Amino acid sequence: MGTSVILSDLGTEILIPVCAVVGIVFSLLQWFLVSKVKLSLDKPGGKNAFTESLIEEEEGINDHNVVQKCAEIQNAISEGATSFLLTEYQYVSIFMVVFAILIFLFLGSVDGFSFSTQPCTYNITKQCKPAIFTAIFSTVSFILGAITSVISGFLGMKIATYANARTTLEARKGVGKAFIVAFRSGAVMGFLLAANGLLVLYVTINLFKIYYGDDWEGLFEAITGYGLGGSSMALFGRVGGGIYTKAADVGADLVGKVERNIPEDDPRNPAVIADNVGDNVGDIAGMGSDLFGSYAESSCAALVVASISSFGNNHEFTSMMYPLLISSVGILVCLLTTLFATDFFEVKTVKEIEPALKNQLIISTVLMTIGIALVTWIALPYSFTIFNFGVQKEVKNWQLFLCVCVGLWAGLIIGFVTEYYTSNAYSPVQDVADSCRTGAATNVIFGLALGYKSVIIPIFAIAISIFVSFTFAAMYGIAVAALGMLSTIATGLAIDAYGPISDNAGGIAEMAGMSHRIRERTDALDAAGNTTAAIGKGFAIGSAALVSLALFGAFVSRAEITTVDVLTPKVFIGLIVGAMLPYWFSAMTMKSVGSAALKMVEEVRRQFNTIPGLMEGTAKPDYATCVKISTDASIKEMIPPGALVMLTPLIVGIFFGVETLSGVLAGSLVSGVQIAISASNTGGAWDNAKKYIEAGASEHARTLGPKGSDAHKAAVIGDTVGDPLKDTSGPSLNILIKLMAVESLVFAPFFATHGGLLFKIF
Repeated sequence: MGTSVILSDLGTEILIPVCAVVGIVFSLLQWFLVSKVKLSLDKPGGKNAFTESLIEEEEGINDHNVVQKCAEIQNAISEGATSFLLTEYQYVSIFMVVFAILIFLFLGSVDGFSFSTQPCTYNITKQCKPAIFTAIFSTVSFILGAITSVISGFLGMKIATYANARTTLEARKGVGKAFIVAFRSGAVMGFLLAANGLLVLYVTINLFKIYYGDDWEGLFEAITGYGLGGSSMALFGRVGGGIYTKAADVGADLVGKVERNIPEDDPRNPAVIADNVGDNVGDIAGMGSDLFGSYAESSCAALVVASISSFGNNHEFTSMMYPLLISSVGILVCLLTTLFATDFFEVKTVKEIEPALKNQLIISTVLMTIGIALVTWIALPYSFTIFNFGVQKEVKNWQLFLCVCVGLWAGLIIGFVTEYYTSNAYSPVQDVADSCRTGAATNVIFGLALGYKSVIIPIFAIAISIFVSFTFAAMYGIAVAALGMLSTIATGLAIDAYGPISDNAGGIAEMAGMSHRIRERTDALDAAGNTTAAIGKGFAIGSAALVSLALFGAFVSRAEITTVDVLTPKVFIGLIVGAMLPYWFSAMTMKSVGSAALKMVEEVRRQFNTIPGLMEGTAKPDYATCVKISTDASIKEMIPPGALVMLTPLIVGIFFGVETLSGVLAGSLVSGVQIAISASNTGGAWDNAKKYIEAGASEHARTLGPKGSDAHKAAVIGDTVGDPLKDTSGPSLNILIKLMAVESLVFAPFFATHGGLLFKIF
C-alpha cells in the first residue's frame, strides 16, 4: 500500500491554522465595512461634511431624529439581547461545571482511577495511556468546546444587533445597499464561527498530542469531548432562545395584530422590543451554537474512526487531518463565494434578492466540489483501510471524495427543496395562502400537510448519501459526508444570519416611523430572509442526521458491539422508546412557548387597558416588563427539555447497557429527523403565506385582501401556530439527535465496562 502523500505533515501544520486565520481576518474586514455606516451624528469637518454625506439619500435630508431614533431602538435591542444571554450563560455555566465533574468521574472510574497504562481497546498487544488521563483530557476538551460554542453565539448576536439599524438606514438609499449591509454582517458571523471552531479544535489536538505522543486512539477519544461541549451549550441556547423569541412573537401578534389591528412592529405594542431581541438570541445565537456543534461533532466522529484505521495505526498525520483540511478549504471557498454577492454582482431590485442568496449556495457547492477533489488528491494515499465494526475495509481515495461530495450535494438538494416548500414564489405556499379564504382551520390543515409532504425528498437525499458513503467507506464515509454538508458552513450561516438581521431592520424602520417606501424594502429583504432561514434549518437538520449516524457508528465501535440486532428485545425496546423522545421533547418546548406567551398576552393586554393614551401614541409602553417576562420564562423552561436530552443516555447506558442505548439512539434519529423537517417547513410556509397576502404583489394575493381582511386574520393565526414549530421545536430537535449520540460516544468506555446494571442483576 502506497503511503506517499503529496502534502507533507509540515504543510498540513501550516495550512490549517493559516486558513483559519484568513477566515478570522476576512470576517473582521467585513465587520469594518459594516461599521462604515454611521449611526451617530458627530461627523468630522463641521456642517459641510455632514450635508455632503447625506446628499445622495433620497428623503429626509436633515432627518436627525430618524437616525437618533434608530440608534435608540438598536441600543434597546442590543441591551436586551446581551442581558438575556449573560443570564442564560450564568445558569448554563453551573450545568457545565457539574457535567464536567460527571465526565471526569465516569471516565476515570473505568479503570478504577489507576495511573498505570492499559492495553489498547482495538489492539490488545499495545499499551495505551491510562483511562484517568482520557478522563482528564475529555473534561478539558468538553469545557473548550462549550466555551467556543458560547463565544460563537455571543459574537454572532453582537454583530447582528450592531448591523440591524445600519441596514435600516441603508434602506433609505435603496434595497441593494441595505442587502449588502445585512449580508456582510451575516458573513462576519459565518466566518468567525467556522474559523474559530477549526482553530480551537486544531490547537487542542496539537496540545493533547504533547502528552499522548503515539497513542492516537486515546488522543482522539479525548477530543470527542469537544463536540459534546459544543452541542450541550447549543441545546440550551437553542431551547432558551427559541422559547424567548416565540413567547414575545406570539404575544405581540395575538394582541397587536389580531385584537388591536395595529401593524407588526408598531411602537405602541409593548412586546415589540422583546420580539426583536428574540430574533437575535434565538435565530442568531442559537443557530450559531447549533451549527458549531454539528461541525465539531462531525469532525470528532471522523477523527475517532480514522484513529483506529490505517491513518491512525501508521501515524499518517496529514491523512488523519483530512476532516480539518476539508473545513480549511471550505473557509477559502466560502470567502470567494461571498465576494460574488458583495463585490462581483450588485443587487439592484427586489426581485434579485432571493436569486442572489440562492446563488451563494450553488456557487459555494460547485467550488467546494473542486476544493474537495484537490484536498483528497494531495492529502490521502491512493488506497488505505478504514475500521468497519471489527474488520479493516480497503478504500480508495476517489471513493472518499465521492462520500464527501454526496453529503455536500445532498445539502444543496435539501436546501432547495426547503426553499420550494417555504418560499411564497412557488405553488405550495400560495396554496396555503389560498386556503385562508375559508378561515384558519383550512389554513392549518393545508400547512400541516405541506410540512409532512416536504419530508419526502430530503429523506431520500439523506438515505442515498448514507447508502453511498457507507458502501464506500463505512462509518468514516458517513462522518465525512456530514463534513461535506457542513464544509460550506460559512456561507450557510451568512445567508442564515441575514434573515434575523433584515427582520430586525424592518422592525426598526416601523418603530422609528420611517416612510412606507422604506418599510416595503425591508419587508422584501425580510421575506427572502425567511426562506434562507428555512434553508439554514434544512442544512442543520440534514447534517444532524448524518452526524448522529456517524457518531452512532463511532459509539458502536467504541462500545465493542459487533452488530445491533433489532430483533433482540433489549434493542427493540430501546428503538421504540428512542422514537418517542422527540415527541416528548417537542411537547415540552411547545408547552413552554404556550405558557410563556400566555403571560405575555396578559401583560400586553394589561398595558393597553391601563396606560392612558397608549393606543393614541401619546404615552410610551413599558417595554422592560415584557423583556423580563420572556427572559424569566425561557430560563426557567429551558431546564426540563435540556435535562431530558442530557440524562436519557446516562440513565439508559447505566441501567440498560449499550445494546439498549444503541436502540434508543437509532430510534431518536429516525423519528427526530422527520418531525424536525416537517415542523420547520410548516412554520416557514405559514409565515410566508401571511407575508404573501400582506405584500399583495400578484393578482391572486390581492384577492385575498389587504391587512385586516378575514383571510389575512386566518393567515396570522397560522403564522402564530407555526412560530413555536419553526423556531423552537423544529430546530432544537436536531440538537437532541446529535447530542444524545455524542454523549453516548464520550461515555462509551464507562457504559461498556460498568453499564447495564438491571440486566446484570437478573
